[in-house]
Amino acid sequence: MQQIKTITFNNLKTESLKLIVLLGLAILAPLIQNQLITGTIVNAILFISVFALGFRKALLIAFFPSLISLGIGLLPAVMAPMTPFIILGNIILVSMFAMLKNKNYWLAAASGAIIKFVWLLITSQIIISLFIKGAVSTKIAAMMSWPQLVTAIFGSVVAYFLKDFFLKSKN
Repeated sequence: MQQIKTITFNNLKTESLKLIVLLGLAILAPLIQNQLITGTIVNAILFISVFALGFRKALLIAFFPSLISLGIGLLPAVMAPMTPFIILGNIILVSMFAMLKNKNYWLAAASGAIIKFVWLLITSQIIISLFIKGAVSTKIAAMMSWPQLVTAIFGSVVAYFLKDFFLKSKN
């Protein structure tokens, strides 16, 4: 007779729990349907993930919020061409932050936020000019402009105060 092994929270590694919690929050955040709140939460999760899980797992988390938002219809279908660029913006944020975080938290956070913002601002203008026309193009351009910088900065502040909570438990 074959024995079935069950996995419980008691025998999961702490890092696995951190991944489940952070990924779950990143996936659920778009359900709020408010760009400033959702963006702040997602960016905070990305910053915290670098500390709590490391660069590679933070990159994994960077993919999900936009894919989930598009998949369940929270992002309008007209934004589908922007989705890969939003994901790349998250990867840029995680990468810059991971490279500089040990030198200075705020320099790392600001660098990641600014470069992500510039990336999304420029790519959105290109994508809009190629694929999106009419009044919706103005709305998308606005979504990909200053709110991106604001939510990344707010996310870095939230992450600064919450990161220790995720770092306290050892694997």
